[in-house]
Parts: sequence; structure tokens; C-alpha cells
Amino acid sequence: MLNLDRPIRLLASVAVLSLLSPLAHAGKTLDSIRQRGSVQCGVSTGVAGFSLPDSQGKWSGLDADFCRAVAAAVLNDPNKVSFVPLNSQQRFTALQSGEVDVLARNTTWTLSRDASLGFNFTAITYYDGQGFLVPKKLKVTSAKQLKNAEICVQSGTTNEKNLADYFRAQGVKVKPVVFEGFEAAFKAFFSGRCQAYTTDISGLAGLRNKEAQNPDDYVILPEVISKEPLGPVVRRGDDDWFAIVKWVAFALIEAEENGITQVNIDALRVQSKDPVQQRLIGTAEDTGKLLGLDKDWSYRAIKAGGNYGEIFERNLGPKSVVKLPRGLNNLWNKGGILYAPPLR
Repeated sequence: MLNLDRPIRLLASVAVLSLLSPLAHAGKTLDSIRQRGSVQCGVSTGVAGFSLPDSQGKWSGLDADFCRAVAAAVLNDPNKVSFVPLNSQQRFTALQSGEVDVLARNTTWTLSRDASLGFNFTAITYYDGQGFLVPKKLKVTSAKQLKNAEICVQSGTTNEKNLADYFRAQGVKVKPVVFEGFEAAFKAFFSGRCQAYTTDISGLAGLRNKEAQNPDDYVILPEVISKEPLGPVVRRGDDDWFAIVKWVAFALIEAEENGITQVNIDALRVQSKDPVQQRLIGTAEDTGKLLGLDKDWSYRAIKAGGNYGEIFERNLGPKSVVKLPRGLNNLWNKGGILYAPPLR
């Protein structure tokens, strides 16, 4: 017997779904950005490899380049970014109050920050861990040998808490010397105030190679005492903006995986027949309409500073001042754990 009710019910279901899933609106944050004409990006006060101004005030680093990619995606211009330097104590208040639109300040994703501050962590753009930097002349080869040592650390960071947790678990007594500012902490260490300095290993590498008079006089100990997944953060309450920032990060990762670079992207716009590449460079279906953006949003984000691998190599790789290997931050199919959902 023919069931005439079934197609009617199916049509009704499709109608309901269409009402519940409209095309993305720009969102209040993006509306404000467009009216202002710039993305307000909260960055560090100066961490080599992530966000650091030069003598002319030009910012470089993985976080700075990510902010430029966001600006390119939403404002058609990677230079329409206002970098707002924030210390560890200022960063969360600045995001909560609306002083910045996105916090890209080598900030660790933790449960307490995710669940209690009114934030959404968008993606992990760098997998890090905390370590220790010591003068080579101390002949210390393990953090467990730092008994009774004075260790410089910045307050208001996960580093301060991890330091206490690690040595308590090891049954080793140390003396934390706490500084409010990042610069004050590392300068105290290099002046001899402390026997060790602790922060994320990427920060230790940058400081050793940039701030030490002779980098070879210092060694990073082998222990990695924490997981520090770093990434951009936005306020809760604007899902449209959350989606935009998240997918800009994913587009940069997907671009590297699919062989799209800052150099070849324009040629690929003309020549590529690969459906995945075409979606990323804006020559196939329009993914922008799902985000309240135009069709070329991901093309501009990639063109601004290159794919994730290019950004990493320029700012953190072996030829940069930080001189770090890709390690965990390599693509999932190249020995790392960097992985992005499909952009489709």
C-alpha cells in the first residue's frame, strides 16, 4: 500500500531544517570589526617566535601572522590589525572587556580557563611543554638535581602552577622567585638572580638564542613537565566569530597538507583541478557563505603569510632565531599531531 504521508513528512522535515540552519550571519563581533576597520589582536609584550615587535614597531611571530591571516579573511587586508600587547595578568581581562577581538598570545588551553572565564579556545596552533633553562657551568643534567635551587618564573601563568606541582610530586624542594612581568623574570635569570628559569620550551629556546650573550653557555634540561596546547581565544556568546577564527586556523593547516603555499597559490587558482585545493583557494563551492564571509576568505588568509608550515619555519623553525624542530607540530601524516577537520 502506498504511504502518501511519508513524502509529506519528509518535506516538512526539510522545511524545519532549513529554518533552523540559515546561512551564517556575520555576528556582532565581525560587525564591530568592519565598522572599526581593524581586528584588535591581543598579543604578548614580546616573545620571540610568537609575537615580538622590531625597532620600527612591526610585529612578527606565529601569533602575529595568525592575526594577519584573520584580518585578511575578514577585512581583505592582512595589515588591518591593531596589535595590543598584554602581560599575563592583563590578557584575560582585555578579552572579557572587549578591548581585543581575539587573544593570540601563546595561551595554554586548560579546563579552568575554558569553563570559567567566558571564553572559547578556537584551535591548537602550537603544541608546547614546560621546561627549564640553566647555565651550563652548573653541570646540571636533570631538573631533579635542582634541589634548593632558586627558579625564576612569571606569575599568573600555568608555568607557576606547574613548577609547584612538579617538584611537589618529585619530593624536591625548590625556591620559586616570582616576577609579574615576562621580561623581568628572564632578565633576573640571565643576571644570575636564579639558578634556573622555567617557561614553555619554545620560550626558553627563543630567550637562549636571542637574549643570552652567549647561547652556548645555557642548556635546556630534558624534562618536559607539562602539556601546553597553545591557541587563539575568543569570548563566548558570538558563535559566528568563534567559527571564523577557528576555521582560519584550520585553513592554514589544510593548505600545508594540500601543497598550497604563499608562492604557488595564485598559479593554483588558474591551474588546479584538485577539489580540495579548489575549495581552499576559492575556485570551487563557496565556503565563505557558511561563515558570513565571501568566497575568497581562505585564499586571502593563506596568501597573507603562507600556510602553517611556512609560518612555523619563518618564526620558529631551525633557520629562525628560535631554532626549533617541528616535532609534535608537524602534520599528522609527517610524524606530528597537527590535524585539521576537512574544509568542505
